Amino acid sequence: MSVLFVAAGLLVSASAESVNSKPFVVPELQQWTGGEGGAHVKRIVARKGTAEVARQMAADWKEMFGETLPVVTSGKLQAGDVELCLKKTTDNRQRTTDKGQHAELAAEAYDLTISEKGTTLTAPTATGLYWGTRTILQIAEQNADRDLPCGVCHDEPQYALRGFMIDCGRKFFPMSYLKDLAKCMAYYKMNTLQIHLNDNGFKQYFGGDWDKTPAAFRLESTNFPGLTAKDGSYGKEEFKAFQKEAAKMGVEVVPEIDIPAHCLAFSHYRPSLGSKEFGMDHLDLFNEDLYPFLDSLFAEYLGGKDPVFVGKTVNIGTDEYSNAKKEVVEKFRYFTDRYLRLVKSYGKTPACWGSLTHAKGETPVTNDGVVMNCWYNGYAQPRDMKEQGYKLVSIPDGYVYIVPAAGYYYDYLNTQMLYNGWTPAQIGGEKFEEQDESLLGGMFAVWNDHAGNGITVRDVHDRVMPALQTLAVKCWRGAETKVPYEEFNMNRLMLSEAPGVNQLARGKNADGLWLLPHENQELLCLDELPANTTLRGPEEIGYGYEVSFHLEGADEAKGTVLTKTDETTFYLSDPETGRLGFEREGYFCAFNYRVNKNVNEDITIVCNNNETVLLVNGKVRERLNRQKLLTATDKGRNPYLQNNKQMWVPEVFPEDNKSVMYFQRTLVFPLKETGAFKSKVTNFRVTASPRRS
Repeated sequence: MSVLFVAAGLLVSASAESVNSKPFVVPELQQWTGGEGGAHVKRIVARKGTAEVARQMAADWKEMFGETLPVVTSGKLQAGDVELCLKKTTDNRQRTTDKGQHAELAAEAYDLTISEKGTTLTAPTATGLYWGTRTILQIAEQNADRDLPCGVCHDEPQYALRGFMIDCGRKFFPMSYLKDLAKCMAYYKMNTLQIHLNDNGFKQYFGGDWDKTPAAFRLESTNFPGLTAKDGSYGKEEFKAFQKEAAKMGVEVVPEIDIPAHCLAFSHYRPSLGSKEFGMDHLDLFNEDLYPFLDSLFAEYLGGKDPVFVGKTVNIGTDEYSNAKKEVVEKFRYFTDRYLRLVKSYGKTPACWGSLTHAKGETPVTNDGVVMNCWYNGYAQPRDMKEQGYKLVSIPDGYVYIVPAAGYYYDYLNTQMLYNGWTPAQIGGEKFEEQDESLLGGMFAVWNDHAGNGITVRDVHDRVMPALQTLAVKCWRGAETKVPYEEFNMNRLMLSEAPGVNQLARGKNADGLWLLPHENQELLCLDELPANTTLRGPEEIGYGYEVSFHLEGADEAKGTVLTKTDETTFYLSDPETGRLGFEREGYFCAFNYRVNKNVNEDITIVCNNNETVLLVNGKVRERLNRQKLLTATDKGRNPYLQNNKQMWVPEVFPEDNKSVMYFQRTLVFPLKETGAFKSKVTNFRVTASPRRS
């Protein structure tokens, strides 16, 4: 038997004369002892208490590889079996205690023994067992035969909390995406997804007027009809179901209601709650009507026998409130203490963003069982917070903050720097010991500060995936990472985002393996593109593609579609200008090119994660790249922003360094259906091509 496996960044042959190197997995395996040969997977043997994990693995195997694995519950281990067992794993760590965080780490451990006589996966909990199945799936998807290299593995995390925070307040993400995101996190053994449910834009982009500045609270509210955002929200029941679904995959959803700053949605709903002194995005802490309002809001989601907030942790925000006056600081501390205790009174673990250095004062704030996101040491000095008794989450803004297309923090995280030099023990300028008892783990964040800047869900996801894979390694392995960054960064692209998830709209080769960025592959070829037809092939193609066709034009009415999916449309004649263009998430973009009956030309669309380019007869006609929005010195408004679907649209704004916004014009090309066009479209080609970032 001789098969190929990805090991330590290289494709290596596992023959009878060789010992298998450690297989490539994200996050990297802790311990591996290589054997000889390989094992094929034919069925799953679910021992006592493992039926649900077995069902999940079988469903994922079917989703990924199209092959049904029978699940049995009895019989001896045979060649081709993957046996799932719940029992204590090998513990090779020197622990001083079996309590607290160390016990949590041990609960996520698993042992994996792969043999030609059968494979055994053992873990003390269903979560550890589930993580082990992720390892099996990742190994299998890197070779066309789906074989596993023989060997013995023990694996467990260095940190108990491994997470991501997504800002849904400034940008709405549909529930379908949040579900995919939870799947992606689970596939890489990330276990905490924080949902930032409310926030607002910056008023300087909206005429300096709080009333015009977009703000949103994303969760259905029956206590306060009209509070919930109109441009996108989550129903109580669907949000509850989402949390339960994520929990089955080992991912805790942490809902965040950010108070008392970032609260323009609340003052839009009830203006008397806003601060006239510090801005309407601040709640007025001295207004006694504020407290019954917030008490009722939290009760709506935390109260009752079947609360809307399902998980163990709830975050109350508390970041970036003014500390201009001592009485304000003391009132802020009172406010923080009150709502941490309120959350705890409902049986939940209270969490907050650290602000108690910025708001240093005399009013006591509870630390009992409180989790603190440490994001900027000037707001919360980590060592002081440790001494005060808080449990810390490392989420330092200078390392792990993504703000898409904003020009500050990171557009894409510096994954090489993080991989080579960061662990959760590094919080800003403070370096803790690895696995410090106060440090739960690490997270990264996406903040959608620039509301209305053309950034789509796909653009955000393109930034999330490399960060997620990198943080997965650093939170699982800490400082013990062995695989060089270059090998990690190449081989991670051989893995799926998650079973059944392809938000990046990547293509596969003839062997069913993911195409890599340097590979060219024709994914669709049609002599003639038919109108009004559902196409066979990929429904869309993500960044790093070329779509080309020959066009014999006809007079096309405005709104004539060439191709589309449920969420994206490419127009031969867009509904606004009658030009070649596209729409995604309500944003229209148009090229300076119009189709008419005199057109007989070769058209090519090339797109990466920064721009969409039109070529006519092989020559570049126009580049729709990142565009600086209009300023007060320009006439009119940006023609690419349309105020439809209650979309947030920036006003013109003064030209200064603090008020620059850029509009993104990228396109995941739609290929699901064709429209009712009259033009003749021939030689239609879709090619995955090397991506140029």
